[in-house]
Amino acid sequence: MKKILIVEDEKSIRNIMSETLSKNFEVLKAPDGQIGIKMALEHKPEIILLDLLMPKMGGQEMLSMLRKNKWGKTVPVVVLTNQDDIESIAFAHEEKLTDYIIKSNVTLDDLVAKVRTAVLSAV
Repeated sequence: MKKILIVEDEKSIRNIMSETLSKNFEVLKAPDGQIGIKMALEHKPEIILLDLLMPKMGGQEMLSMLRKNKWGKTVPVVVLTNQDDIESIAFAHEEKLTDYIIKSNVTLDDLVAKVRTAVLSAV
């Protein structure tokens, strides 16, 4: 079963995404970028779902650290956030994202479909 890492500080969102995606994937969860980067480098998931605004270490900092690692340079990352400002979107795309999804604009079914597509295209 393919592994997904969800890095999201809002527990309710993290849990509902985990519950939905666990039907098709092994799901790992982290409440912030600090724990997320450790889990990513240790478990090497096939895809990472990453929020941008989090305590301790935000998604942008985690993504920058991840892209400095040999494995992390190529792992698919989907940013899942409510940040729709130009600066956040521009930064994220500089880091070679698989997708940038605005949370309020996506259903759980859409999210599962996007994750499946991203995992399949990464193989």
